Amino acid sequence: MKNKKMIRLTQCALIAALAYIAFQFLRIDIPVGTERTAIHLGNAVVVLGALLCGGAWGGLAGALGLTLADVTAGYLTSAPKTFILKMVIGLIAGGIAGKLGKTEKKTAAEQTRVALLSSVAGLGVNVFLDPIFGYFYKTYLIGTPQDLAKTLAKIGSAATLVNAIASVIVVTVVWPALYSALKRSDLINW
Repeated sequence: MKNKKMIRLTQCALIAALAYIAFQFLRIDIPVGTERTAIHLGNAVVVLGALLCGGAWGGLAGALGLTLADVTAGYLTSAPKTFILKMVIGLIAGGIAGKLGKTEKKTAAEQTRVALLSSVAGLGVNVFLDPIFGYFYKTYLIGTPQDLAKTLAKIGSAATLVNAIASVIVVTVVWPALYSALKRSDLINW
């Protein structure tokens, strides 16, 4: 039992580190006036973490990694929003994966289906929530003028959609192979 807890903690730490790396070193910044948004694969790592560790743990690990990346990359005002939205991605993706029944008998094709549906659900909600949450966050908490907040939400929604599409592809390709390797190594905790 203690060994499983240590494995999960280690996996979550790796997810947080990979999320940080995916954003910090593999991103394309898009400047918008005095603001910035970015295209990155950090969300793919959040979904992979949710598939690996469960929605709560994987979402938390990914959210911590991407929040830390925001802070160190100069996106400080976006960090609280990032934490909340990435946690939501993880909870939804992990919840869907749980409902689809993660079992040892799943084939690679079934794992691909789990990865596809889980990532589309989690990232789809993010595509919808990010611009809305971002608009209210910037307008009412940060004090950005409403017109600028609307423009930033529109540009941010385009970047969020590109991130979501790329992340769904990455998760759908990577998860079945990762699952197979982790299953052979007895590193899947469920």
